[in-house]
Amino acid sequence: MPENEQFLEVYLREIGVQTPVSLFASTHAADQPVAALAQPPAAVVEDAPAVSVSDADQASVITSEVSVALADISGGLAELAIKASTCRLCGLSDTRTQVVFGVGNPNADLVFIGEAPGREEDARGEPFVGPAGQLLDRMLAAIGMDRNQVYIMNTIKCRPPNNRDPKADEVQACNLWFEQQLDLLQPKMICLLGRVAAQTVLGTDAPLGSLRERWHDYHGIPVWVTYHPAYLLRSPSQKQKSWQDLQAVVAGFQKLN
Repeated sequence: MPENEQFLEVYLREIGVQTPVSLFASTHAADQPVAALAQPPAAVVEDAPAVSVSDADQASVITSEVSVALADISGGLAELAIKASTCRLCGLSDTRTQVVFGVGNPNADLVFIGEAPGREEDARGEPFVGPAGQLLDRMLAAIGMDRNQVYIMNTIKCRPPNNRDPKADEVQACNLWFEQQLDLLQPKMICLLGRVAAQTVLGTDAPLGSLRERWHDYHGIPVWVTYHPAYLLRSPSQKQKSWQDLQAVVAGFQKLN
């Protein structure tokens, strides 16, 4: 067996895929023409993150503060990270250890986005460094990538207490940094990790299962949705589906390059 195939099999076993198919095997969704991505499904709303009507009043409280902060943003990704590190636009600034901005190649064409930092990320200031992050690293290795070739970030920069889902006002406040960060990164493709990230970025309350296996659009950027690595650790039986998602990402990514 060729050395590269042996390497791939080792990593597939590590992420729990027992019956892998070829890395470059196509599915009907992956074969969808990239040009078609310019037309997002009707269920997808491009303005993200979304805020529910019931939270609109609460979110509007921070609108003027966001506008002031936005006017002060200039420079590159590193400067934006420094400015974000002192953000106090929402209550998470009172409970966080530090802002978790992002990690990876600032010139990467592919960006992975999760929901929020966890306990270890909050302590270390880097996204996806706990057990879920270790699984993400193995998933990336299985498709021939690592953290130096992609960029990894979250929809919000501060850890919610007890790892709860982010609230609408927290998402709205952090959208200031989220949109500026993506504008600077200019990725060719986005992979959303988990239900919360998918619903937040795509502006929908659709379940994760209905968002998988098809392309979405975020301001002209093709988007693929898959499971969060933390969910895969709790539900290893879903790792085969995650592998199929990764194949679709690779197939779509190759068509863009």
